[in-house]
Amino acid sequence: MELEAIILIVAIVLDTVLGDPRKLPHLIVGYGKLIIVGERNLNRQENRFMKGMVLAIILVALAFAVPFYLIAWFQENDWVEINVVFSSVLLFYCLANKTLVKEGKEVFKALKKGGVEAGRKRLSWIVGRDTTTLDDQSIKRATFETLSENLSDGVIAPLFFFACLGVPGAMAYKMINTLDSMIGYKNERYKEFGEFTARLDDIANFIPARITALLMLLVTFRLNGIPFLFNEGKKHSSPNAGYPEAALAFILNCRFGGPNFYGGKLVDKPYIGFNDRDIQLKEINKVSLINYTVTFTAVVIIGIVFLWKYIWWIQ
Repeated sequence: MELEAIILIVAIVLDTVLGDPRKLPHLIVGYGKLIIVGERNLNRQENRFMKGMVLAIILVALAFAVPFYLIAWFQENDWVEINVVFSSVLLFYCLANKTLVKEGKEVFKALKKGGVEAGRKRLSWIVGRDTTTLDDQSIKRATFETLSENLSDGVIAPLFFFACLGVPGAMAYKMINTLDSMIGYKNERYKEFGEFTARLDDIANFIPARITALLMLLVTFRLNGIPFLFNEGKKHSSPNAGYPEAALAFILNCRFGGPNFYGGKLVDKPYIGFNDRDIQLKEINKVSLINYTVTFTAVVIIGIVFLWKYIWWIQ
């Protein structure tokens, strides 16, 4: 149990210091390449749903099994140091908080220095919606929506599965999330092929999304927002994304959601929150602090759980 705590600490320190070092090979990029190869070969002709399901099951199983057996091998040979380094690096690859916050700040920086056009361009790097028609406030809201939603996908969910199933669990989750981000769309190309992946991602994120939202309220001392969270969070078309967004909307007393263009088509999404106020540039600092505080609070809670399990084990 103490090794799990060490792995957790090393991984979170690496993410906090390094973020996503673009010059180093990234395992998740490898996941993406596997998905591309599978999609190109299977997403054609008939039985696309079944083919997509088979691809997802195989890739998720591999993402779990490979680190599981490698870690077991290290343990059998008492290669403690190798195990710690290997496991810490894998968990680090699953985390994305520093990069997430950095990208959010870059959008606000572009907006401040280059105006709306520069903000639109930078925002297009991190969101799936069309950004060409967004105004100043829409850009800020979209950035905050992304920061809150991906705090769950990119940090709390991997930590949750690490706490439950170790490094293999975090890696399997990351494969599910990568599959969803690449083929879990409802357009003509992916509607059948990616349907199983989309549903699997919904299931995997059900608990982490709600934990994320509750932690956001906890660290800002706004637990009185729990009724708001569950009333507004369910309005989102996603069964999960609305909850972190609702938490942030309550904390900032603002409104998210509403109609947006995706792939040139207007999607009429409901609003989350009620106060349609102007978001200020300086508020990116508050949202960034919330993301970091939630991350470190989750790490502390998981560390306490590991410590409790260790004490119980040695008694």
